Amino acid sequence: MARLILSLDGQVLAEYNMSRERYTVGRLPDNDIRIDHPTVSGHHSVLINILNDSFLEDLNSTNGTYVNGRLVRKHALQNGDVITVGRHQLRFIDTSTEDVADEFARTLVLDRDADGNAVAMAVPPRAGMAGTLPTAANEPAAAGRRPAVGRLQVLNGRFAGRELVLGKALTTLGLPGAQVVAVTRRADGYHIVAIELAAGEPPPRVNGEPLGAGARRLDDHDLVEVAGTKMGFFLA
Repeated sequence: MARLILSLDGQVLAEYNMSRERYTVGRLPDNDIRIDHPTVSGHHSVLINILNDSFLEDLNSTNGTYVNGRLVRKHALQNGDVITVGRHQLRFIDTSTEDVADEFARTLVLDRDADGNAVAMAVPPRAGMAGTLPTAANEPAAAGRRPAVGRLQVLNGRFAGRELVLGKALTTLGLPGAQVVAVTRRADGYHIVAIELAAGEPPPRVNGEPLGAGARRLDDHDLVEVAGTKMGFFLA
């Protein structure tokens, strides 16, 4: 189970087990994690647990929310991340991922072309991915059976045909600052969730349907659209 350790100037003040789906952080008494300090907004930020992943979102706070010293709006939390709210720190601890190296080793980044349209940057072709594919964290393969591994194939733009193998437990893709989603690989399959969406940007879509606030399961041959880039989801 993930937990948060609240501290100020190196002194631990409290510890919270993240057993629920949603935790608010702020100065007012109705917050799940109350930090009574003038640098903290009344409702400063919120942490959301979806499946086995945790996401942080700033609630338009006055002084902003920082992760590892970087100002963020939305952020997919990793083990060891330090969240700064005002003068206080919240260290995110997830023991289930302590032995997992680089959960974000696979990231598909999108970019804008000269006309302002989103295009996929270079993604390794599937031919370069030959060999044994890793299973997701905490998802042991059954003896003698190779688990299905998903892949995303870019369908439009100059990198159409390129593929990304989703062999990691968590893969982020999108255009930072505009639209970012995360694809998680779990024992029951793959799920996709939006973690960043700038004002005025259309929402990411699956099979033409806008992706809501929660996670959505991906099925073989689903069509995923992120920041104008269309990708097919396929199970190997």
